[in-house]
Amino acid sequence: MSKCDDYFIEMCTDVLEGGVTTKGQKVRPRWEDGTEAYTIKKFGQITRYDLKTEPPVLTLRRVPVKNAIDELLWIWQKKSNRIADLGSRIWDAWADEDGSIGKAYGYQLAKKYRCRDVSEEGLVAAFAGYEFGEEEAESLCQVNRLSGLEPGDVSGRCRIFSDPRTGRIAAVLDRDGLWRMDQVDKVLYDLKNAPFGRRIMATVWNPEELADMRLEPCAYSMTFNVCADPETGAMRLNGILNQRSQDILTAFAWNEFQYGAGLMRMIAQCTGLEPGELVHVIADAHIYDRHVDRIRELLDRKPQPQPVLWVNPKVHDFYAFTPEDVKLLDYEVAGPQITGIPVAV
Repeated sequence: MSKCDDYFIEMCTDVLEGGVTTKGQKVRPRWEDGTEAYTIKKFGQITRYDLKTEPPVLTLRRVPVKNAIDELLWIWQKKSNRIADLGSRIWDAWADEDGSIGKAYGYQLAKKYRCRDVSEEGLVAAFAGYEFGEEEAESLCQVNRLSGLEPGDVSGRCRIFSDPRTGRIAAVLDRDGLWRMDQVDKVLYDLKNAPFGRRIMATVWNPEELADMRLEPCAYSMTFNVCADPETGAMRLNGILNQRSQDILTAFAWNEFQYGAGLMRMIAQCTGLEPGELVHVIADAHIYDRHVDRIRELLDRKPQPQPVLWVNPKVHDFYAFTPEDVKLLDYEVAGPQITGIPVAV
């Protein structure tokens, strides 16, 4: 039995037996037939995993590993807001007529910002194989803003730091002498150059652009922290995932696996660190009224032995990972997959 099963059973039981209902209150979500989608909710649910020995994997129902990792990479690696870049259809209900979810998730992680503590030496240490170069300002996406130039002022060339194999730009030097990076690249940079820093984090909650998002981010911030193992001295990567809201039936197993078995393991492997702990804080953990019977069905099942997580040991570049590089071995589940789950939008 995995710790993820324990947490799921404990959380669902806590919500069903001690939660409060939103029925009769003004709620935003609606079912496909237009009726209000009410929940039973509990404030402040926390899970904690030791990733050295136990990846968070639910065995009461099957975690769709490939789709879960694909969505994680869509946000953190591709930094995309286009559903065409996603292998599954899970975001279709929130996409606009152009196939975008607006300025949410990957869009926020892709935005480059000014960093006062980035050096050329640090960039070389953080990104193997990348090179410094120059490129015409007007040929870079959003380069007027990224390089500190005013609109229309594209004279001269921009100094960039990029991967010659893919053309991916990790950093752009602005005219004030500061390197601009996105949040993911800054996390990778800091973990390689200043791992004991207390400001290593990424957030997709941008109040200025919430109105331009099709859905305000649920899992909205990730804080990374490195500690030396007191027994072995190994440098271990820990993380705290903050989530404002979680639909337990559809998202619990998905989110735990994505961040604990996916993101934390990938980033640790790419920065020369060992996996540490993941703490997941959920502000509003809830079960929808039309999900209660399915939750009770899962609670009646018998958990299975914990599977073995495999992350391709040959990949040491975060931008080289694919959904095929994360697998679960000896993965047995307690029963058939639950299908036809209604989703409130």
